[in-house]
Amino acid sequence: MKEQPVNRTSAAARSLLLAMVVAGAWLAFNFAFPQLGATGIPATVTRLIVYATILIGLGLGLARTDLASRTRIALWVGIAIPYTLWLALVWGLDVRGFFRPVPGIVRLPTLPIAIFVPVVVGLVLLMRSRLVAELLDAMPVSWLIGLQLYRILGAIFLVNWAHGSVPGQFALPAGIGDTAVGLLALPAALWASSGNAGGRKVAVAWNLLGLADFAVAIAMGITTSPGPLQLFALDHPNVQVGTYPTVMVPAFGVPSSIILHGLSLWQLRRRAGSRAPSTRPSIQPATASWPV
Repeated sequence: MKEQPVNRTSAAARSLLLAMVVAGAWLAFNFAFPQLGATGIPATVTRLIVYATILIGLGLGLARTDLASRTRIALWVGIAIPYTLWLALVWGLDVRGFFRPVPGIVRLPTLPIAIFVPVVVGLVLLMRSRLVAELLDAMPVSWLIGLQLYRILGAIFLVNWAHGSVPGQFALPAGIGDTAVGLLALPAALWASSGNAGGRKVAVAWNLLGLADFAVAIAMGITTSPGPLQLFALDHPNVQVGTYPTVMVPAFGVPSSIILHGLSLWQLRRRAGSRAPSTRPSIQPATASWPV
């Protein structure tokens, strides 16, 4: 039993090393072929990876439940269809320049709306579903954490900053923060899988780190982009963050990940609550004879 923490630490170190190799390869590829960024191919690949990872993870999680096969398929389709339509809508609006900031023109903050409306609506609907709650109860707590390994793809902001297309006030905290959260996803998932209080604390801390990363990135994105709230990068406005294909990151990837964080924290809370000792008074033998 004493070797278990050592094995988990070793496994976490190996997973961190693996994530670092993947992140380094992604950075090297984008640095070696900077012309690909303008084609939108890296952004397209990134969005499809996020999309496929979430839907595949949903299917694997449903396979672990005791729900009937028809119910599992209905729940998967019920989540996959609106999620796909959301991706298609955002993609179409992005291509048409709907979220592009225009210097000197004050208009409705479309990008923050695209981030927060799906998060609020999605979490409210998902957390009110009995079937989703059953899914989270059956799914290992490590899954919702580990699948956000894709956050290492956020290192693309560092590449864009190095090429001079994005101001450092936004790119550095967003790129470094996303990469750090992605690198720690697998180690945090391994510790969360222990099922003990220490593993739960690691899982909660990782989720809070991921949400804090988004809070900083969103704030810096707003305050470096052209508009009434721009405070930084006045000589180099952050126009690219609202321009296709980069805008797919905040308009689709960010709210998707925030929803995953919210579901992970809800799952951890449910799991802790189910293991808490009951405080109800025990039933006395005389009471047990009453008919039910």
